Amino acid sequence: MTVVSRGFGGRREVDPRVPPGQYRTDDFPVLTAGPTPLISTGDWALDVTSLDGTSQSLSWPDLMALPVEEFTVDLHCVTKWSKLGTRWRGVPIAHVLEAVGADLEGVEHVMAHSHGGYTTNLPLQDLLGGQAWIAFEFDGEPLAAAHGGPARLLVPHLYLWKSAKWVNRLELRQEDQLGFWENFGYHAYGDPWREQRYVGD
Repeated sequence: MTVVSRGFGGRREVDPRVPPGQYRTDDFPVLTAGPTPLISTGDWALDVTSLDGTSQSLSWPDLMALPVEEFTVDLHCVTKWSKLGTRWRGVPIAHVLEAVGADLEGVEHVMAHSHGGYTTNLPLQDLLGGQAWIAFEFDGEPLAAAHGGPARLLVPHLYLWKSAKWVNRLELRQEDQLGFWENFGYHAYGDPWREQRYVGD
């Protein structure tokens, strides 16, 4: 069921930006849990579901009207590659939640949903404070479908499986619930600096 395309090389080196157990690469490997969906910006939408089950939606023009940031971050994949100094443009999650009028009282966790059925769970606080974005440009170009375009969740301080490609819904939750890979034994949090790859790490 898993579709994995590797095609990258890397080497272990001493670099304070590279977490333990990781290799630095200049490539941008593509690893997915299924086929790549092709979504136009005209069809793209992001729903935010509140604790009471109600949803508000952002269209592509809605997203583009929000404050956009340019940022440079390092990426760390659970398969042990790290890509440093990646350049992006996107909208901070805090602005997304504000735009839809999300009530965050009682919210502790978020389940990110993607086209194709992929899910991943995150603490709400890891999406706020300039730590996470809905990203739509990489290295000065529109985000390619293979990397989650037209827009993906990007949470670079956690392993990259937490940065859901083709994101289409953020489900606000009071209690945590395991996502796709977490149900297969991946760590519920996924801090690369603590090597939290799998349950028990």
